[in-house]
Amino acid sequence: MPFPAVTTADDILHWNDPEPREAAWLSAGGHPPPRRVAAADDRMPADQAYRLACEGTALLWRGDFQNARLLLQAMARRADRRPFKPGATITQTFHLYRQAQLQRARVLGMLLVPLDADFGIPLRRAPDVRQACREAYGEIGRDAVVSLRELQGVVGAHEWRKKGVPVAALGARIHPHHGVFSPIRGEYVDLVAQAPLPGQDTAFDIGTGTGVLAAVLARRGVRRIVATDADPRALACAHENIDRLGVADRVRVEAADLFPPGRAQLIVCNPPWVPGPAHAGLDRAVFDPDSRMLRGFLAGLAAHLAPQGEGWLILSDLAEHLGLRSRDELLSLVENAGLRVIDRIETRPRHPKVRDGNDPLHAARAAETTALWRLAAR
Repeated sequence: MPFPAVTTADDILHWNDPEPREAAWLSAGGHPPPRRVAAADDRMPADQAYRLACEGTALLWRGDFQNARLLLQAMARRADRRPFKPGATITQTFHLYRQAQLQRARVLGMLLVPLDADFGIPLRRAPDVRQACREAYGEIGRDAVVSLRELQGVVGAHEWRKKGVPVAALGARIHPHHGVFSPIRGEYVDLVAQAPLPGQDTAFDIGTGTGVLAAVLARRGVRRIVATDADPRALACAHENIDRLGVADRVRVEAADLFPPGRAQLIVCNPPWVPGPAHAGLDRAVFDPDSRMLRGFLAGLAAHLAPQGEGWLILSDLAEHLGLRSRDELLSLVENAGLRVIDRIETRPRHPKVRDGNDPLHAARAAETTALWRLAAR
């Protein structure tokens, strides 16, 4: 069955419906608009939709919204049938697996839905996603088009923002914003809650994200904390959480690339754990291109520590088990920065993938530990 063609230019989609129309292209991860787009509705079979998506043709949905959800599920089942062939080493397997996951995301991201200027979905049986979209994209004031898969992520993030993530170390909830890494892996927060403090006067939280570690330090009695981040979304999220938790008198949130001016008794950093390119969105919370943040933190730490101060580096050793960074390389970075290791406190992760024997990276995940490295200037 033929479907009318749609073309794209820059960040605008153009199509005939039947008169010419256009809409803004929305992608929180910064993905460019698809080059080829076709209109689709309830008549399109899942096999045809999946084939077109694999060929690089996006599908602008004009039918029932709930049927679009069902079609996306059917496309996902087809994508998951493709066999995965591991590499000769765990490192090769990691790169192949990530490539396969990125390809899967690209294909499933080809099913698009329209939004009006107020973020309403002009489709039958569509939910109200207006507030969720405002939180993710701000006001745009014109019709738009977004990937259904991304829209589902936007709605999911809105729900997490509303109800929050329970953090045992705080006895409270953290409310992550869209695009800000959620503290669902609580073991690294527990490490910060348990490690012996070198003092309670001043602390810096580098790359604060949701503000969870700054809040934990405030609850532990640290009197003045500066929490920094370079991402405007994270800064807004941290401000909101710090205010909600009632620790704004102790925590100041600042925009900075790594360190604020001055020195502190304690400087905490939880950088992305895996060296490698960050392709979009929350990738930046997991992948650290060329270990930029890790290297920057270690290189600048000694100059910002007060006398007898400590730097706490919270880092998983997953990269070591994947063959992406050796322990010797990490220790060399520490030594070359004029630092020494006082102690290393570690714990085992508790996320479900640790127990998933079908995960191609299961061996690395099962061996993973998360550690808090206590560092001091030499």
